[in-house]
Amino acid sequence: MPNIKSAEKRVNIIKVKTLKNQIIKSTLKTYIKKFDAAVADGDKKAAATAYIDVVKKIDKAVAKGIIHKNTAANRKSQLTLRFNAMEA
Repeated sequence: MPNIKSAEKRVNIIKVKTLKNQIIKSTLKTYIKKFDAAVADGDKKAAATAYIDVVKKIDKAVAKGIIHKNTAANRKSQLTLRFNAMEA
């Protein structure tokens, strides 16, 4: 435990930031699971809307610095490949 008041404050701030980041990552995973479920069901309309939602969430996570931009590009690429394979 920190002895200095400012260090205690920083510990609390880090806890809050970590919690927010975990929430965003969790929602991102939820949206990816919804997309996967729509693709597995073969529902093109649901998959299309889920795809748009997932891409938005990924871009927001990158903007907030939660995931790296290259990681986001890889994830979006994999989602796009799955979506396009479903339509073919």
